[in-house]
Amino acid sequence: MTLDFEALCDGAELVAIAGANGRGKSTVLDNMHPYLTMPSRASAAGAGGFSYYDHVFLPENEKDLVWALEGRCYRSQVVIRLNGRRRTEAFLFVLSDTGAWHPVTLEDGTVSDGKIETYTRCVEHLCGSADTFFTSVFGAQGKRQLSDYRNAEVKTLLADLLGQEQIRELGRKAGETAKLLKAGLVAVRQEAAAMDSEAARLVQAQADVDDAPARADRAQAAVTAAALALERARQAYVQVTVQREQARETDARRAQLQQEREATQAADRAAMQELADREQAERQRLDRLTRRVAQRQAQAGQRRERLEDAQTQCRTLLAREHLVRNAVRRLPQAERLLALRDERACQGRDRVAEREQAQSQLRILKQRVQGIEREAGQAALQAQSLRRRFGLTAEVPCAGLPLQGACQLLADAREAQALIPSADAVLRRLADEKAEVERDGRAVKARIQALAPAGDQLETAERYLERARHRASRLALLAAKADDMRVVRQRLADVQDELTGLGDPGREDASAEAGAEREERDSIAAALQVIDAQRTQQSDRLRQALARLDTVLQALPEPFDPQRLDAAEAARDRAVAAHEGAQREHMDALKQLESLTSLRQQQNALAERQAAAHRRAQRIGGAMGDWTLLARCMSYDGLIALAIDDAGPALSGLANELLLACYGLRFTVCILTQVETAKGEKREDFDILVHDAESGESKSVRLMSGGERVWINECLVRAVALYLEQTSERHYETLFSDEADGALDPERKRMFGAMKREVLRLGGYRREFFVSQTPELAGMADVVIDLEALRTDADPVSLA
Repeated sequence: MTLDFEALCDGAELVAIAGANGRGKSTVLDNMHPYLTMPSRASAAGAGGFSYYDHVFLPENEKDLVWALEGRCYRSQVVIRLNGRRRTEAFLFVLSDTGAWHPVTLEDGTVSDGKIETYTRCVEHLCGSADTFFTSVFGAQGKRQLSDYRNAEVKTLLADLLGQEQIRELGRKAGETAKLLKAGLVAVRQEAAAMDSEAARLVQAQADVDDAPARADRAQAAVTAAALALERARQAYVQVTVQREQARETDARRAQLQQEREATQAADRAAMQELADREQAERQRLDRLTRRVAQRQAQAGQRRERLEDAQTQCRTLLAREHLVRNAVRRLPQAERLLALRDERACQGRDRVAEREQAQSQLRILKQRVQGIEREAGQAALQAQSLRRRFGLTAEVPCAGLPLQGACQLLADAREAQALIPSADAVLRRLADEKAEVERDGRAVKARIQALAPAGDQLETAERYLERARHRASRLALLAAKADDMRVVRQRLADVQDELTGLGDPGREDASAEAGAEREERDSIAAALQVIDAQRTQQSDRLRQALARLDTVLQALPEPFDPQRLDAAEAARDRAVAAHEGAQREHMDALKQLESLTSLRQQQNALAERQAAAHRRAQRIGGAMGDWTLLARCMSYDGLIALAIDDAGPALSGLANELLLACYGLRFTVCILTQVETAKGEKREDFDILVHDAESGESKSVRLMSGGERVWINECLVRAVALYLEQTSERHYETLFSDEADGALDPERKRMFGAMKREVLRLGGYRREFFVSQTPELAGMADVVIDLEALRTDADPVSLA
């Protein structure tokens, strides 16, 4: 949709935008400003309360608005892309004297380069903040009334209206300076605290080294005593070393005898080990002989047991030979019966499948009947609606008048008349379809009843089939054992022959061992006796040799004790360590004397730094208080609040002037910026007090009726716009409002239109665009933009 407002509204002051609901009136009005929002669609004020992506659907959507402000022509071009990654680009151009469009460039160097941030900054620099614009100049559909604003919101709005940006900026800078001073004060205090900790540490360190002179004297005495003890320990160590050299020859002879004694014992152990190995070998021979005899006897017993077990198994199998012969005879008859039972079960399954198919077909027919009934109900409701719409032909007020050609209701009734025969034909067709489906359903039900016993018959046939299958399987298993019976009978004869060859198991062979085995056992016993005699002789020789060596060792002097040398060496080392420790203690005491002098110098320097930090903290604290007071004076509770208090009477006067011109002397408003608490004190607040001349009462606008609140709120909003026009450097020539007269009666609607013209006159505005569903109010406009007349075959999907 493309609208040329200069061509449509040439010379008009009040311009009404009309059309049916959903035709796009609010959409058109919401896009007649350069800000990146549609105020009637925004869920919340500020950034994040509105998104174009929720209201467009083409891959690339465009809003192109050409507008003028203070004699200069601007162009806003917004492109919203949904193809792939979402992205929005916004450009702001200004028309130069040569007739060419150039990007807007601000004094600070900001250029409208397509980014949302730069576009918003350029628009707010030219037109002011969005909050002020949409509160005073642009009345969006469903916007909050001034009486619903909180105290802080009203202060922000009025501060923008009064042009208090410079004062607010000074207050912000003063607040930032106070914050920086506070941070610096914290750093100075932290530094002072660190110096206090350092002073405490120095005091503690000085207390630790106060006894340094006495400690140095004691350490010197300890060093002298440790040197004497070290000299005595060294002399004792030398004496023990001489004694050890004298005892070395005796120790060598003793070591030689000890080695000879150990060699004799080693030779004895080797001989004894050889005898033990020989004895172990003979005993292993005896064990192997005993195992061979026992193994031969066990093999004979095991063979007899295996044959007896095989004989028992064969006799057990032959006991069932008559059952096998019987199974061979009955197996052919059982297989013929199984085939007959299987054929009967297959027939039963086919009948059950046929019954289930019929039941499924019946369910489908029932669902089709239900669908036809729903469609018939909808067709009946449509036919009833068409008859009701046709019946309105005689009730339309414009019937027979010249306006009947343009009456939408009459055209709708005539269209319903043409559609009634087709609706009746649909009902008849649905009735025929339902009757045919019901006939098919009755035939299917008859087939299901005929097949009802099929389930029980199938269950009986399958039970008989299972019995026949079990009987045939059992007979087949028994018949398969006929050949096994002949094999078992032959095996039984062979086992009996082997048992006869083994003879009587109770008879024992008197000579269980053969002659060679007896000779081997006697040889082993003789070898063991020889080994015992040799072991006795070896033990006697060892005792004699050890007795001779022990006699020689006892005749030698006592050996030198190595522990004496170790003790003398340890005493010497302890004396050396004590002397070194005493020297270290003496050096530590001397270092503490030097540290004591250094600590006193550090304490003097730290005291001077602490005094300087304390003076600096006092200066910063005083400056921080001054800047904090300045920031409060420049805030909403300071000079801005005083300016708002001064502006209150002016706003009230403009609102009362509009009320007087449009609604007479009944209502008078007063804007309160301070209220009295229960303690009688004044505090900052915001309220609109309305005086009713008819009842003589004064009450808050929040307590008034809906219609009264509407026109009082509109008078206040337009008063804000007038005040902004009188005090601001910016001059808006156009006002906007969207369906603000919904709660007013017809008389008040006419007064509402008169108020609009009074606002245009008082503020020197050029025109006002407004959206209204009221014919009386639209009729008071100079020009009506009818979106119904502008619409094409397809509904508009974008606005340029």
